[in-house]
Amino acid sequence: MAERVRIHQVETLSDDWYVLKKTTFDLLRNDGTWQRQSRETYDRGNGATILLYNLAQRTVVLTRQFRFPAFVNNHSGLLIEAAAGLLDEATPEDRVKAEVEEETGYRVDHVRKIFEAFMSPGSVTEKLHFFVAEYKGSSKVTHGGGNRTEGEDIEVIELPIKEAIKAIESGAIEDGKTIMLLQYAAMHLFDEGNPHV
Repeated sequence: MAERVRIHQVETLSDDWYVLKKTTFDLLRNDGTWQRQSRETYDRGNGATILLYNLAQRTVVLTRQFRFPAFVNNHSGLLIEAAAGLLDEATPEDRVKAEVEEETGYRVDHVRKIFEAFMSPGSVTEKLHFFVAEYKGSSKVTHGGGNRTEGEDIEVIELPIKEAIKAIESGAIEDGKTIMLLQYAAMHLFDEGNPHV
């Protein structure tokens, strides 16, 4: 694909919280013609997210926190989510272990990567690494709640998987990464017909 893109100009529009750039380029279309295009890309780095699950209890651990971008889009801003964070030069495995402990208070030694996904490829460069891990009561080592100096004020929520799936259907859970993880869990972890569960 690289031979079909000719970059002409890159402008940095903002370098405050993350980096917003405007790029002008030519794209070789499928019909053989070149077309000049301009796109803005928001680079916030790559991230990792994880769903903690307990098969015996048939529960999952999620978080609730305020998200300003959701708030300005006519939402209360309080989103129920799976724990997640930016890699910041750590490996996805190391980052997700640290984030889940910081946000939920649960320490997990073994995480399993299930897939990667671009969450908003029309404008955001971020690729998200998705993980799952089993937890038990003894895995809880702190209260969680996130990093106060980063403005985090996180509530930890433990829900039955059936209730979590119903929360997607009712609109109580609207976060994309969390919906993907819960649907994966319902199909592959808690499926009573699955011989591996």
